[in-house]
Amino acid sequence: MSESIQDTLRYPSARIVDVAKALSGDVRVRILEALGEKPMSVSQLAEAIGVAQPTISINVQILEAVELVSSTLGANREKICSVTCRSIHLDLPVKLGEGLHRTEELHMPIGMFAHCSVQPTCGLVNRDCIHVGSLDDPRSFYMPERADASLLWFSGAGYVEYYFANPMPPGVTIDELCFSAELCAEAPSFQMEWPSDISLFINDVPVGTWTSPGDLGDRKGKLTPDKWRSGTEYGQLTQWRITKEGSLVNGVPSAAAALDALNLQYNKPIRIRLEVSEDSENCRGLNLFGADFGDHRQDLILSFIRYSE
Repeated sequence: MSESIQDTLRYPSARIVDVAKALSGDVRVRILEALGEKPMSVSQLAEAIGVAQPTISINVQILEAVELVSSTLGANREKICSVTCRSIHLDLPVKLGEGLHRTEELHMPIGMFAHCSVQPTCGLVNRDCIHVGSLDDPRSFYMPERADASLLWFSGAGYVEYYFANPMPPGVTIDELCFSAELCAEAPSFQMEWPSDISLFINDVPVGTWTSPGDLGDRKGKLTPDKWRSGTEYGQLTQWRITKEGSLVNGVPSAAAALDALNLQYNKPIRIRLEVSEDSENCRGLNLFGADFGDHRQDLILSFIRYSE
């Protein structure tokens, strides 16, 4: 039996949700049961519990993430799993926000926009490079299949707007709001020197403009499917940060808008709009990349950050 097993593992209140989720699965509880007397390999766990090895591997990773299970490589480079403790202690929260992480992230698929205004060239494709509706038909942006989009684009002026929930309970304030997305300009096929001014609005407040250098297609995107043959391949991961002092785009101060100007309320959605304005100097559309296209395995991410718990 492993000598590294602790009697009790203590978790702060900010980790209660993570631990509860890890223990909420029947397979994961059965893994802990099987490891109660001795370490076991993934294949041994699969045989003991009666489920496939890939299922065991996925659930072991979840238990590892909350430090209930640890793993080493055995003689044949097979993963050997052990429990880390005999019991756990959860500190319950005693004040607002204490049960939250210092950073709470919300992930939004790029096709889950609530409103849009687009013009040809425009379109959406899913992870299999199948078009949603018809190419260059703005009506495609209102089809239910848009939820599966992994790449969307429009030329000239336009926007897509998303509604995010506010995970902060009443009375809890944040120090910073951060939004990130992979983007580039939009040209027929692709055009490396084709700047476009892409602005972010939060609750209709402008928080900064990033100028994409072009519609990027000079190489294959790291995640873009091989079957994609339509020019645009990847974007640049762009980050807007809004603090109590002001806003930044990729670390560079931009608009004067600060957190207080956004009028964030716990019981109202946060409206995030990516827009190329008609009066912008470089009005050349945008491409927006999901987790299965481009260079970065992410959709849209909105982060709520507190500097101290």
